[in-house]
Amino acid sequence: MSTENTWTVDTEPSVRSIEDIDLNEYSTRPVAKFVVAFAVGAFFFLLPIPWEGQITVPFDIAVSYVTDNFPDAVGVYSLAIIVAGGVLTTLAELDARRGWFDVDLSYYESSVGFWFLRVVGTILAPVMFFKLGPAWLHSNGTGGFMWGTLVYSVGVIIPIGAVFITVFVELGGLEFVGTLARPLMKPLFKLPGRAALDSLASWVGSYSVGLYVTRNVFERGGYDKREVFTIATCFSTVSIGFVGVVAVTLDMLALFPIIFAAYFVCVVVCSAILVRIPPISSIPREYVAEPDPEVPFQGSGLDYFRFAVSEAVGKAEEGETFFEAAKRGFVDGLRLTSLILGTILAVGLAAVLLSAYTPTFDVLGTPLVPVVAALGIPSAETVAPATIVGITEMYVPVLIAKNAAPMARFFVAVLAVSQLIFFSSVGPMIMDMFSDVPIRFRDLLLLFAMRTVILVPLVAAMTHLVAALGLLQ
Repeated sequence: MSTENTWTVDTEPSVRSIEDIDLNEYSTRPVAKFVVAFAVGAFFFLLPIPWEGQITVPFDIAVSYVTDNFPDAVGVYSLAIIVAGGVLTTLAELDARRGWFDVDLSYYESSVGFWFLRVVGTILAPVMFFKLGPAWLHSNGTGGFMWGTLVYSVGVIIPIGAVFITVFVELGGLEFVGTLARPLMKPLFKLPGRAALDSLASWVGSYSVGLYVTRNVFERGGYDKREVFTIATCFSTVSIGFVGVVAVTLDMLALFPIIFAAYFVCVVVCSAILVRIPPISSIPREYVAEPDPEVPFQGSGLDYFRFAVSEAVGKAEEGETFFEAAKRGFVDGLRLTSLILGTILAVGLAAVLLSAYTPTFDVLGTPLVPVVAALGIPSAETVAPATIVGITEMYVPVLIAKNAAPMARFFVAVLAVSQLIFFSSVGPMIMDMFSDVPIRFRDLLLLFAMRTVILVPLVAAMTHLVAALGLLQ
């Protein structure tokens, strides 16, 4: 997935109004394609429905159905696709150096570091699948969690999500959502309106799906490197459903709307600040494909809607059929899964083992105890390491705070889901998927620290507000 050629845009296109644009004709076939694709995508990712005592979306139900009812098949699939990724990366590296094969393996070319991680993942996959080695490696909080929960989920989420996202994007959904979101995304986050779809896919589906959308648009010239860096590190959010899981774990399901609202505010505030300072602001405005930036537009709400529909219908008319888009999405999803799943296993397993079996994060959290106490958050000795350990896996702080005071549980619930960057999954996924940006390990560490510095006082203030309303008894 490395790219040698880059493009830049020397001058910004001039602002246009609705009178300056040749709107597409609304012929029956492309309008029908867009409407159906939009309806299917909205149903699959957005429609809230009750399921097994909680509210979720069809996408989450589909993924859970596969992983819960066919765990053995998902295990075999995960083993096979990780091994395939490691083997194909090795063959690609050999071919790049010696030209041994006639097959195009450029998609699997990588840096030496990521080749090593995929090979380590290839070695670990059969160890985890057959439960080889010591029992501590496979406990529910370490290897069992990584293999049976994270690897299985990501392995299923990406191909299934890619089918529906590709249909949605190819048949006009990206243009429609992106055009309507321009007045919000550009001034707040310095992003094109189309980035709203990436964020929306993460909120309602999974950060895996959101990152798939980002990669897809990036490869077409729709984002430059700085925009990709911003989206990947600021909007790869945990899903609404997972926020619900956090609330249940901490016995705070009754406060789910408040927890989610606080989470939303935290993501917006952090993103609006971080896009304006290094390391994000120092990333070059380079494209890896022929640039296709959004044309600046201004007008009334009706003008934006007319423009959005026109753009969507035009894309639907040019786009593939439903079957072609779905097929390509599924294949692309499998290829991407084979590329990143071994890296996630290798890095994620190391992260959760470090958290579970060493005092590293207790030691790192000790200096924060007086800070947390000074902010008026109870159970400071528990909360302080929880503010740091989330870099390994965002669910670990939640488990640490299960028996803490109500204010401490609320604080950890909001903080853990708002830090976004963790190395059991999203960290290695971002680095591997966007090695051509590049997003480096040190950048993610710095951004995690910066987010935490912003979030701790912000979440503490929210916690005191909720407590003052008498909701944390």
